[in-house]
Amino acid sequence: MSGSLNKVMLIGNLGDDVKIHYFDDKNCIARFPMATNETYTLRESNERVTQTEWHRVVTRNRLAELCEKYLSKGDTVFVEGKIKTRKWNDNGVDRYQTEIHAETIQFLNTKKSSGQSEEASYTRPSEESKSDTQVNDSNEDNSSNELNDDLPF
Repeated sequence: MSGSLNKVMLIGNLGDDVKIHYFDDKNCIARFPMATNETYTLRESNERVTQTEWHRVVTRNRLAELCEKYLSKGDTVFVEGKIKTRKWNDNGVDRYQTEIHAETIQFLNTKKSSGQSEEASYTRPSEESKSDTQVNDSNEDNSSNELNDDLPF
């Protein structure tokens, strides 16, 4: 195989509210921690053990604004994106931080919804399209499962 692939798919819960930062008149970046859990049973004692892994999720522009508007701590989401590691120098010490740069986020269960479990999806547009309003409904191919909600997508 001559190529490589950098793709991450996670289903988990937000560990805190979405923090957004606007850095000019058009662009913004949002960050939030996300927890994924793995549960298994020990053979010796039949004790159930849960291991939690924390991820730093980063997203930009329209997707960041939607996350800030609809997501809060504890909400369940499906995130699809890439792993990226940042490096910087802090007073002579190299620091690293690994992040998930989200390209698609599906809101599986949100507290800010109207009391029902609603599912919505947004896909960040590709760099070539230069459009910041591409929105995908996760049920667009399944016409029998229409959503009755007031979400703008």
